[in-house]
Amino acid sequence: MKETVLDNPAWGALTSVHAHFSQGTDHAKRYKPGIVPFVAVGDTQSDSLKELDPWMNAGETFFIIGDLPTLPQGWVVEHELPCAQMVLESSMPPMMDDENITVSLLGEADATDMFNLINSLQPGYYNKDTRLLGNYYGIRQEGALVAMAGERMRLTGFTELSAICTHKDYSGRGYAQRLINRLCQQHAAAGTVSYLHVSLANERAIRIYEHMGFEQRREIIFRRVRK
Repeated sequence: MKETVLDNPAWGALTSVHAHFSQGTDHAKRYKPGIVPFVAVGDTQSDSLKELDPWMNAGETFFIIGDLPTLPQGWVVEHELPCAQMVLESSMPPMMDDENITVSLLGEADATDMFNLINSLQPGYYNKDTRLLGNYYGIRQEGALVAMAGERMRLTGFTELSAICTHKDYSGRGYAQRLINRLCQQHAAAGTVSYLHVSLANERAIRIYEHMGFEQRREIIFRRVRK
């Protein structure tokens, strides 16, 4: 599948791998409440976003990714976050094991720790059930979850890396790179292309991702909208 599907990644996910998480119509869809606050339309030049009105609550906030369609009356853009959309175009060599670092698959028992860690660093994008979208891995030190990374928008042929974070007391130890590497190795084995989104203001992270082999595909905006 061509990379152009990544111009509208939420729509691509909601109409393929994540269709079972979707609500809406043939022209406009959202992730079910509690999963992830993303909505999308198939044709961003249309006014079909209004078809989602029955599935949206008054006062609810959510994100539209990419081109902005016509907003229904009463829907307001509150914030815009310009991001780099980056794609791993080549394979990533596996990292050597480190006996001091154990990477674990996270599950239901880790849900609260996952939610607290990511929202202490990147609030607003991750709900307690966001973990259901794919595999999430973490690193614990002295029993505490100190780093994690996982999969968010998954569409045919592409899987997004997301919730990449490390507690400030453990930064600089390569934990995030190790978690990203684990996920990218799995994607490559499954024939899936890894991609991610990072704020354009986060130049340090962009440099790290470029060092790992990711290339910037385009700039894309995450808009927070309130009904």
